[in-house]
Amino acid sequence: MRLESEGRFHGAVLDAGCGSGENALLVASRGLSVVGVDVAGTALAKAREKAADRGIDVEFVAGDAFALERLHRTFETALDSGLFHTFDSDERRRYASSLGSVIAPGGTLYLLCFADVGADIGPHPISQDDLRAAFDASTGWSGIEIEPERVHTRYHGDTGAPAWLATITRS
Repeated sequence: MRLESEGRFHGAVLDAGCGSGENALLVASRGLSVVGVDVAGTALAKAREKAADRGIDVEFVAGDAFALERLHRTFETALDSGLFHTFDSDERRRYASSLGSVIAPGGTLYLLCFADVGADIGPHPISQDDLRAAFDASTGWSGIEIEPERVHTRYHGDTGAPAWLATITRS
């Protein structure tokens, strides 16, 4: 919500691992073209139902995060809220390359994942080094800025769990 309120999304937007679509719906409600991709058919059905109920134009597509080139599209902005940290260390670079195949040169990826520091960390915490190792020049990325954030879950009370918000630039 904060990124959207700051006007950070522009052009065509990809929501990788969109789940039931709340982030994609928020961004699309501001008039941007959004494609949400997820592997979970049940989540996509919920997302489509929400879009229809709210009268918001969003495309939700079943897809493999490791083969995003199959979308045959290019995006200026992408969002990953909670997908990256689900991958094993050897899968992270494959995912970064897949994202790089659909983000336009100079485009931006905003990635929110559980952090490996602080109290009451979430499952599958990620270090800043993990992020930098996945999103480097060899996977198509030219810069990364990482800042501490909190991610709200059902299990972490009002303060949320420690997280990283990475702003990553496509080469």
